[in-house]
Amino acid sequence: MKYDVIILGSGPGGYVTAIRAAQLGFKTAIVEKENLGGVCLNWGCIPTKALLKSAQVFNYIKHAGDFGVNVAEPQADFFKMVERSREVAGSMSNGVEFLMRKNKITVIKGFGKLLPEKQVEISHEDGLTSIISAKHIIIATGARARELPNLPIDGEKVIGYRQAMTLSKQPKSMIVVGSGAIGVEFAYFYNSIGTQVTIVEYLDRIVPLEDEEVSKQLTRSFKKSKIKVMTSSELLSVDTSGETVKAVIKTKKGEVELEADVVLSAVGIKSNIENIGLEEVGIVVDKDKIVVNDYYQTNIPGYYAIGDVIATPALAHVASAEGITCIEKIAGLDPERIDYNNIPGAIYTNPEISSTGYTEKQALEAGHEILVGKFPFTASGKAKAAGHIEGFVKIIIDKKYGEILGAHMIGANVTEMIAEIVAARKAEATGHTLLKSIHPHPTMSEAVMEAVADAYGEVIHL
Repeated sequence: MKYDVIILGSGPGGYVTAIRAAQLGFKTAIVEKENLGGVCLNWGCIPTKALLKSAQVFNYIKHAGDFGVNVAEPQADFFKMVERSREVAGSMSNGVEFLMRKNKITVIKGFGKLLPEKQVEISHEDGLTSIISAKHIIIATGARARELPNLPIDGEKVIGYRQAMTLSKQPKSMIVVGSGAIGVEFAYFYNSIGTQVTIVEYLDRIVPLEDEEVSKQLTRSFKKSKIKVMTSSELLSVDTSGETVKAVIKTKKGEVELEADVVLSAVGIKSNIENIGLEEVGIVVDKDKIVVNDYYQTNIPGYYAIGDVIATPALAHVASAEGITCIEKIAGLDPERIDYNNIPGAIYTNPEISSTGYTEKQALEAGHEILVGKFPFTASGKAKAAGHIEGFVKIIIDKKYGEILGAHMIGANVTEMIAEIVAARKAEATGHTLLKSIHPHPTMSEAVMEAVADAYGEVIHL
């Protein structure tokens, strides 16, 4: 079979690219060895948010008395939470199947391997193989949980994110190794439903890619929730021979031994680039990532790569944007290159975290003279009314030109608020643009306007 475009992988990079390709008139095929939607829809973004919503509802009920609502003592049904999460994931995957049919995209089940001359060999579940070809082949095979040599995942006592979403019973205690988005989200979820959680982070602060003040606030919030946070700490070894897991941790004060029912490895991701034919085709790889140009073409004409397999932020919305940009370039359009300094990040803990652009430290290192504005949710009427006063909005502005260099938020619903900053930066709006844009009252989003006002010395409610 010959196609215009073949895509390996059906995650948010692959399936979005396939749909856009079909819209542009390309005869398109997508190759997927598991479920449509990839990790994001089946094991990542969507089902984890379903679990986190269950935790949020449970917490609301536990604190219902604070809002004048008296209810019986709630109980967390771990099995039902997991079951609902899987149902949500299944529904989303079915939705992608519908979109494939709607857009007349050929879906081929199997493991795809690149061949020279723009061909793909597919190994099917029945043991048979087939070969298809296309003018353009896009690699979107994503990534999986990375394993540390001293923390091998056995799926039972040492688990990755997949097992964390489908455990047969709730553990009484858990050690989370790594404090990126995956680590802190699962720490929040399990702590919320009663599991004793300890976070072990190698660097000197949790969520280390975020602004330092955001890290400090999340640490305070986690400690308030009785999550134990160990930073500047390194896991040396685990012993899984007994009924529990015993982990040896190296800290500044020496080695300590922790014991828990389960250890969750959340130490990053590993690109899915093995055995897909990169070497046979001659595609260049550097440090576990496929090398591409600004429009995602590899060193071999006709072969492209997007998403977690290239050296850009490993986020679902980034993969989708890259796929659209890639296929529009192939179609002869003139898509704008992605600005990777204006990518919104979102972490769905309690409180939530969102950010874009420079941190305060990065802005100074880049040579900017800056204005920094900060507005705490303790001063927000909407936050007080809603009972969500933890956190703040922080805005970084170039002093000379008024350019919005970055924004960092921690608090309730801030993952819904960051898009305002991304759009403003995209439009090259200034800090004064945000300041003079009237925000509705009372809302959490007023904190954006107030933070900018604070930067200019004009804040009203502080």
